Amino acid sequence: MRINRFLTTLALVATAASSFAQTTLKMGHPQSSTSAFQVGAQAFADEFAKLTNNRYKISIFPSGSLGGEREMVESVQLGTLDLVLTSTGPVGNFVPETLITDVPFLFRDYDHARKTLDGAIGQDLLSKFQAKGIVALAWAENGFRHLTNSKRAVNTPEDLKGLKLRTMENPVHMTAFRALGASPAPMAFTELFTALQQGTVDGQENPIPVITSSKFGQVQKNLSLTGHVYSPALILASMSMVSGLSAADKKALQDAAKFGATAMRKRVNEVENSGIAELKAMGVNVVMDVDKSKFQAALAPAYIEYAKRFGEANIQRIRDVK
Repeated sequence: MRINRFLTTLALVATAASSFAQTTLKMGHPQSSTSAFQVGAQAFADEFAKLTNNRYKISIFPSGSLGGEREMVESVQLGTLDLVLTSTGPVGNFVPETLITDVPFLFRDYDHARKTLDGAIGQDLLSKFQAKGIVALAWAENGFRHLTNSKRAVNTPEDLKGLKLRTMENPVHMTAFRALGASPAPMAFTELFTALQQGTVDGQENPIPVITSSKFGQVQKNLSLTGHVYSPALILASMSMVSGLSAADKKALQDAAKFGATAMRKRVNEVENSGIAELKAMGVNVVMDVDKSKFQAALAPAYIEYAKRFGEANIQRIRDVK
């Protein structure tokens, strides 16, 4: 009788322990712990823990501590990293169709971009990751990209001539800046601050939340609000990790990713409103009223290349979203 009681107690203890067992997943992103990326990643992690009764914990590694964006996406593809929150910069190397979102002046505003990505066009692009061994959970947000440099104010495309600009490792962006007369220098985001500080490159282009959280105002004295490209972000997961989840936990992961993406978009909105004033206070010269039509006209040769690459009908389909 005592033995039976003892065995029953052991079984109960084991059951209780298993019910509180927690699995830790690793998630990397390239930006600082004060960035919109961190806000989105933390909201995602908190929501997933909540939806799974704390059976899962997501540990977040910011500032490229797990590698550059391309390295982290490759790790997710290989299954050696569970999750990554990445810009679209390196993603075209895995799913080339996603690069259409980087066509300059494609999106009118945030509402247009978000409706496109949350709708049929964006969801179709997400589905293409499966064939590459990656699960694309949600479109998050980087923001509209603007130009900074240490040399001079940029009001027109002519002002770009001769400037060496860091771009993402993204052929669509590089084509655009060559057409505008600049010299694009692709490099990983984790190398950028030092490159600006040492004068390896003259300038860079990123959304306001990235410019402020990365403290680029310390090494760049000119900002032009070109808004030349809307830059999405993506929450990507390892297929091997996702395949090990129950159906309910897969849904929780998807729902939590969308929750994190929404939090990230909200943060981008907030910093868009406050970041320019912050940069001005640091002594950055801000060109507010850029004539975007001149930049679009200068990009005419690039648009011919984009139409060949993505199909004019596909580009127009995005432009037509209301």
